[in-house]
Amino acid sequence: MIKAIVFDLDGTLVDSAPDLQAAINRVLGWAGRDTLSIEAVKGMVGDGVQKLVERALDATGGIPDEQEVEKLSFWVSRFLDEYKGHDAELTKPYPGVPETLAKLREAGFAMAVCTNKPQAATMEILEAFDLSRFFNAALGGDVLEGIRKPDPKHLIATLDALRATPAEAVMIGDHLNDLACARAAGSPAVLCTYGYSRVPVTELGADAVIDAFDKLPDALAGLS
Repeated sequence: MIKAIVFDLDGTLVDSAPDLQAAINRVLGWAGRDTLSIEAVKGMVGDGVQKLVERALDATGGIPDEQEVEKLSFWVSRFLDEYKGHDAELTKPYPGVPETLAKLREAGFAMAVCTNKPQAATMEILEAFDLSRFFNAALGGDVLEGIRKPDPKHLIATLDALRATPAEAVMIGDHLNDLACARAAGSPAVLCTYGYSRVPVTELGADAVIDAFDKLPDALAGLS
């Protein structure tokens, strides 16, 4: 029986791509590069900040070496500086998110967020939209050193905070990483079609697929 629900953040609970695009384009502008479209940025999201920055630089000419700076970490730090304090300006929860989370909370589910996004930005976004009140825990991609989705340890650590086992939980996401993480941990997964997956989530073999967040309760009922 499912008693715990673990959510991805970007592309699942919130549409954060506009703020990510704005920050990465400021970095690219500083580097003298062309900017990226919103759709291009969406296709780069899901594997953490380092991969986002690496993909953005690769798409616009590779990692620059101005001032003999050749390490990707420099550009990651630059992006984080640009993103900090601007991570909830253009970001918005998807339709039905607060209302559906309230219903699930009232139904007695323990809930948490498991995201590859840095912890600080995760909490800023959850608090900016008054979503943190629904969750017992939130584990960003930099909380467990070197461990993030699709590594099942990321999900299992999140479930430990909920005092739930993988068999008692379901993962809700929009990306192959969410499904792979859930499968490896031993949990079912529900994927959202409206997120940032680079391939149609209907082709990934999730236990259920939803095209709107408010359809989640029905999808969960179908898993029971």
